[in-house]
Amino acid sequence: MVNLTFYGGVNEIGGNKILLEDKDTKIFLDFGMGFGTRGKFFEEFLTPRTANGIGDFLVMGLIPDIKGVYRSDLLTHYGREPEESEIDAVILSHAHADHANYISFLHEDIPIYCGETAKLILEAVEEQSKRGIENEVLDFKRRPLFREDYKKPPIERTFRTFRTGDRIKIGSLEIKPVHVDHSVPGAYGFIIHTSEGAVVYTGDLRLHGTNPQLTLDFVEEAKESKPIAMITEGTRIDVERDNSTEQTVYNTAKKIVNNSRGLVIADFNFKDVDRFKTFYKIAKESNRKLVISFKHACFLERYASDKKLNVPNSDDENIMLFKPKLGTGTYDDGDYSNYKFIKNRLNYPNILTADEIREKQNEYMLVLNFWYFNNLVDLKPENGAYIHSLSEPFNEEMEISFDRMKNWLDQFDLKFYQAHCSGHAPRSELRKIIEEISPEKLYPIHTEHPEMFKDVIPRDVGINIPINGKKYVI
Repeated sequence: MVNLTFYGGVNEIGGNKILLEDKDTKIFLDFGMGFGTRGKFFEEFLTPRTANGIGDFLVMGLIPDIKGVYRSDLLTHYGREPEESEIDAVILSHAHADHANYISFLHEDIPIYCGETAKLILEAVEEQSKRGIENEVLDFKRRPLFREDYKKPPIERTFRTFRTGDRIKIGSLEIKPVHVDHSVPGAYGFIIHTSEGAVVYTGDLRLHGTNPQLTLDFVEEAKESKPIAMITEGTRIDVERDNSTEQTVYNTAKKIVNNSRGLVIADFNFKDVDRFKTFYKIAKESNRKLVISFKHACFLERYASDKKLNVPNSDDENIMLFKPKLGTGTYDDGDYSNYKFIKNRLNYPNILTADEIREKQNEYMLVLNFWYFNNLVDLKPENGAYIHSLSEPFNEEMEISFDRMKNWLDQFDLKFYQAHCSGHAPRSELRKIIEEISPEKLYPIHTEHPEMFKDVIPRDVGINIPINGKKYVI
């Protein structure tokens, strides 16, 4: 008997936690942070209490309260007895936080399977992040964490990486990962061969990106498996068609840069290699240096180590690093000891300060995230442009930040432009994918509108709109 239980990604975008059971084998497909669920109760200055172990996360429904899943130290810290692991593995589709971050809570004996590039991304995130209970994916320190514990080495998790073509054998399951196109490299869909037949899990995917053949290869492999069930993402099921592609992002942004006389600021997710390549190309063609942050360098250096990604390293002649001002006064009196990812790169020869950028604004394109807009005070841009290459706000909290962002732009007279291409398939693409694979049963997740799939799927496919925590026999 094969069972599916959905503990996340139900009626929300992200937070996927799908338990698949086959005979005595139990695996989770992803174990991510549900931003929607978390946002119902918590915000920047009201966060889950770590002094309560994982108690706040369990009580508020951010993670499922099930046996044999969580770290012994977190259970003990919460006042519970430690438990032996009852989960054989977590299969991670890609390295976005809404699929990966709550691996942080999992029992140390649970191995994590992911793509080789996804592991590189997780390493880049870890290098630049301050350790916290919600971002201990690769390794963790036992709680409670006292002052003397900070010097002790963390406990490393077991990671087993794969690429397309590999076969993963876990208990009664054989899992075939197939690379798909998404807004982050190293994203995979899975064909899971169970004792009852194949179960397909899409992860996150699209057909309108720069590598649609990857997704088409997955669709073909999934179709050949004649799946008894398919778990599909549905982020943009409410969007019938979107003509935006990476090429339209390039065309729009290139025109903006060509017409700009001052500093160009671009904001995009640096995990998105395609988007980086787009702006790198534009900067190079426009005789501007692409200025990235030290955080961006953490990603770029790992991407460059994967030759298949074909990206330049941070020492490329067309790339500069922006050194932020810390403390008071000059750039040299700041204490970078708490920012090791910066301190370890201060000897790089291609470093710029805000003063240097300000003197030659038309020679640079600066990648600057909203959360670092206070650097505009030092940059003092003139005749500048800001290219927002991210999705539009889709909830109230994001709208508040969006309005605040606009205030900063108005303050420094930066013209706002939007140029973006989604990492998720719209309805027309989802329809094509589902029709081709033609599963017996369909389980839509990672969407706020699962009911809309009833108007999309073929009539001979049985749709099951998941209920959180309900077990489905397939």
